[in-house]
Amino acid sequence: MPYPSSLQPSLARVAATRAARRQQQIPRLSLEAKAELIQGYHPDFRPGSRRPLRIGPNAGDPVPPELADLLEAYSRLDPDRFDLSEPDADVDVLAIGGGGAGTSAALLAHLNGARVLLATKLRHGDSNTIMAEGGIAAATHRHDSPTLHFLDTMGGGRFENDPQLVKVLVHDAPLVVEWLTELGVMFDRAEDGSHICSLAGGHSRRRVHSCKDYSGLEMMRVLRDELRTRQVPVLEFSPLVELLVDDQGQCAGAVLSQFDTGRYLVVRARATILATGGIGRLHVQGFPTTNHFGATADGLVVGYRAGARLLHMDAIQFHPTGAAWPPQMLGWLLTEALRGTGVHLVNRHGERFINEMETRDCTSSAILREVDGRGNGLETPAGTRGVWLDTPMIDLLHGPGTLVRLFAGIVHRFQAYGIDPRQEPLLVYPTQHYQNGGLRIDAWGRTAVPNLYVAGEASGGVQGRNRLGGNSLLDIFVFGRRAGQHAAEHARGVQLGRLGLEHVRRYHEQVHALGVPPEYTSPLLLPNYTRRHERQAPVGGVA
Repeated sequence: MPYPSSLQPSLARVAATRAARRQQQIPRLSLEAKAELIQGYHPDFRPGSRRPLRIGPNAGDPVPPELADLLEAYSRLDPDRFDLSEPDADVDVLAIGGGGAGTSAALLAHLNGARVLLATKLRHGDSNTIMAEGGIAAATHRHDSPTLHFLDTMGGGRFENDPQLVKVLVHDAPLVVEWLTELGVMFDRAEDGSHICSLAGGHSRRRVHSCKDYSGLEMMRVLRDELRTRQVPVLEFSPLVELLVDDQGQCAGAVLSQFDTGRYLVVRARATILATGGIGRLHVQGFPTTNHFGATADGLVVGYRAGARLLHMDAIQFHPTGAAWPPQMLGWLLTEALRGTGVHLVNRHGERFINEMETRDCTSSAILREVDGRGNGLETPAGTRGVWLDTPMIDLLHGPGTLVRLFAGIVHRFQAYGIDPRQEPLLVYPTQHYQNGGLRIDAWGRTAVPNLYVAGEASGGVQGRNRLGGNSLLDIFVFGRRAGQHAAEHARGVQLGRLGLEHVRRYHEQVHALGVPPEYTSPLLLPNYTRRHERQAPVGGVA
């Protein structure tokens, strides 16, 4: 819907300051000033934003309470009553998750000779991957290098990334772009055929390769078609419920639930790859989210119960520019490429307050400071708050038609609600976007649990405590490919023992000792919006 009358005076001030702001230079913050800003205003540092886990491999480590509630819950399966005697499927590699990480893992495992099954919670492709707008980071231009990409990524992660994982990430990056191109991804190109790259916050070079503003959707289109062409089996609407661990302590597959029949499926697998994404639909601290409907931490929960360790799960990324108006688009991602193309962040008075190319943790903190600390934000009749993302700057800087040419999806989406981003700025506020941590992996995606791999957002160590734009699409393909390749090779030598859920039985003993009511079970599978203000208990209970 068009902007209400209460916002019109501020819109006029933004338009009046546009020409003067065109010449304005906002310096980058010093490391000291940046640290002070983040610690003062980033949601991770708010009182009550995390609590220590009481059980499991990471007992004592802080995590968001919304996640802790799921990790300190009973399994949906009763290990004393569940029948594992006749598996429904027996494969070499089971990839769980239908986004970019799971699909690329399944594809590479298949190409390396494995019998593969891909299982996904919703439709194949329903994932955060298809919602990624900005693009994929890779040092492919002459003025760039993997070394610079490495330094930027380490700095962006506050130097708490695993350097070996970052080394793999940046060195595989150009190969991944080439691989995607060969599969048919239509990257943006200049007239001479070279890649058009944009700048994302924290990067020292333009290295984000895009497909307009629907980059992830284009990549997922190509990958899904490739997997189907190769006739790799896919189970849709079959979310992960529990991992299987044999009598030798090895991961031996998984139990899946079928949404349409209500049945459980037992899949025996010599190697299992978790690519289940993040925790956005837990709505940490009540923030809106950019994440798809299935992002409910399922892989983290079952991987943790099986013995895999978590890393950096107290570090949640809030994207600076989530839509704050209209209400129908609350939390919707507005790509960082907008700011990389010259869009300003301005307060209610039309004043810039931060260099738009600061890292996401810093930029989000600056918006929260402007709105909550300084009172320079705006409030809508719906109660949402925010600052302006001045999108008309793009056509002013680069000529009429540029905004539509580069960001057609965003323009059309807002025009459907009576807002024209070519003429009016967009109201934005930080939105929960990404989990920086996850299950700890090595360079091939392996966890501490034998035969268990993790790829994509469910993994921890690659991004440190803050991710740079463009490194998420890169992460899912680099480590999805590596996990799929290694899992296929590894599976050839795996001898599985008797399938079991003994690890669940032991975990239940710890949960019971905490006094947790038996109706609290996990994984969540789907967000329960009828119980947002209570501890979230999924419908269904213990099987």
